[in-house]
Amino acid sequence: MSTVAVGKSGALEILRDVFGYPAFRGAQAEIIDHIGSGGDALVLMPTGGGKSLCYQIPALLRPGCAIVVSPLIALMQDQVDALTQLGVKAACLNSTLDWREAQAVEQQMFAGQIDLVYIAPERLLVDRTLSMIDALYEAGKLALFAIDEAHCVSQWGHDFRPEYLQLSTLHERYPNVPRIALTATADKATQNEMLARLGLTEARVFLSSFDRPNIRYTVVEKDNAKKQLLGFLAGRKGQAGIVYCLSRKKVEETAEWLSAQGYPALPYHAGLPAPTRAANQRRFLREEGLVMCATIAFGMGIDKPDVRFVAHLDLPKSIEAYYQETGRAGRDGEPAEAWMAYGMQDVALQHARIAESGAGEGQKILESQRLTALLSYCEAPRCRRQVLLNYFAEEREPCGNCDVCIEPPELWDGTQAAQKALSAIFRTGMRFGVTHLTDVLRGKATDKIKQWNHDQLPTFGVGGDLDDHGWKSVFRQLAAAGLVHVDMAEHGALQLTDAAREVLKGQRTVQLRRPAKRKATSSSSSRSSTVVHSELSSADEVLFQLLRSWRSDTAKEQAVPAYVILHDKTLRELAEVRPTSHGMLAGITGMGSAKIEHYGAELLDLIRNEG
Repeated sequence: MSTVAVGKSGALEILRDVFGYPAFRGAQAEIIDHIGSGGDALVLMPTGGGKSLCYQIPALLRPGCAIVVSPLIALMQDQVDALTQLGVKAACLNSTLDWREAQAVEQQMFAGQIDLVYIAPERLLVDRTLSMIDALYEAGKLALFAIDEAHCVSQWGHDFRPEYLQLSTLHERYPNVPRIALTATADKATQNEMLARLGLTEARVFLSSFDRPNIRYTVVEKDNAKKQLLGFLAGRKGQAGIVYCLSRKKVEETAEWLSAQGYPALPYHAGLPAPTRAANQRRFLREEGLVMCATIAFGMGIDKPDVRFVAHLDLPKSIEAYYQETGRAGRDGEPAEAWMAYGMQDVALQHARIAESGAGEGQKILESQRLTALLSYCEAPRCRRQVLLNYFAEEREPCGNCDVCIEPPELWDGTQAAQKALSAIFRTGMRFGVTHLTDVLRGKATDKIKQWNHDQLPTFGVGGDLDDHGWKSVFRQLAAAGLVHVDMAEHGALQLTDAAREVLKGQRTVQLRRPAKRKATSSSSSRSSTVVHSELSSADEVLFQLLRSWRSDTAKEQAVPAYVILHDKTLRELAEVRPTSHGMLAGITGMGSAKIEHYGAELLDLIRNEG
């Protein structure tokens, strides 16, 4: 067992004594009881919802060693360091260890000296490792299997790992060992795929609410994306954040540009040398106030609790991807922001990626439907959180914490405008993009318009009532409503779908939202540019900053990320409560017995001297 004497302690006692939390959240207690009793489970729980405890506590309750399958070799050591700080004996088995180190870990597993071992799926599935696990199983020293990031089994997901497809062998080979598969997000199709491919058809499914109430969602119409991002970042210097871009080139350009603007930023994408990627990831985790500019190659398993914002400069591929990426903000439960700029070019690029993929026709249709759902989210005139959670089959009231709730858009009967736009698409042969179609509607006799004789069309000049910005908004909303398809094979040409006929024939009305009034970037984000935490008095704020400085020094000494020592939330509570004894420290969230033993005297001295 761990260095903290667990003995026959129950789950709640372990939660309080080892992890320093007063009570379980949501379904945690039920999941832990189910796994602890030998059952299998699929757990879908949002990032920051406490998934890890669902296998870590059963690992301490059950005899033997728990094996955690994780694709995140670069992050395993940080996970092990975090558990070690809590007095839990943990290790990893991966390619970063030489054979002597690996052999030492294996010997500790057999000696009962390790509670949890993190292992990559490719390492798990080699004959030598399976033979070792066979011996553990026969000796009754195998506590459970935890399959983290279980959505990696989804063959058409952007985090797909081929090795995950072979993990169903765990059930066949070790039928009496409980398995728990965990992920932060999955729509119904991905849920079914996980259950089938991991051999968990008899497992109990625990589905938590996907709501992240501390995240504020904002979507803006892309105009000058860099200028808009800078407006969003006003007042956020010194905060950790992630900026997602679609291309590697844009990642590097954005990181360089942000750094020049006074926001220290690092690039991360699959084309960088592995040592550079690892170094940048390590810096982001261990230093405060850095921005990571990245493709979707970055983020899975990132345990950094104080990421204050996630910004998208390009449209993700689906609501599922968007939810997963934005979920990396605010893991500590403090206020965080999810901001995105998007335009029709983004839609065209994502459609092109689907068309060019090696997926079967059925999968391409599914991916197109997922993209359309994301467009509907972007253009919806109602609460963003409602739209987001509805996608995951959850109902809720308007949240009051998204741009639509804070500044509700004006709706108008856009049926005539839609008919004009759809007619322009049809009469130009469905071969042109938004800019050309807007010129036709607004009666701009450009050289290209004259070249195609489009100035002779009945639709030429019928759209003078809207400006370019207004027509771009109309075309985006028609795409979101499934009336228009963007064909990248025709260089972003808009094409009518079957549903457009009803609108053209006057059999269907169309409600549109007015395009957002353009604001000066300096004021557009002033309402929420500063993250609001629970207010500290000026004296408590001084102590909080001293505690952060102490934590930073301690983390550097131990070569671990600062959050592995203590979370901001714990430091804030220490500053407010100002405990004067070890007993009072035990009442602070996140102060388990091992942390009190390690740091209690230092913290009490620091608090006493400041007081």
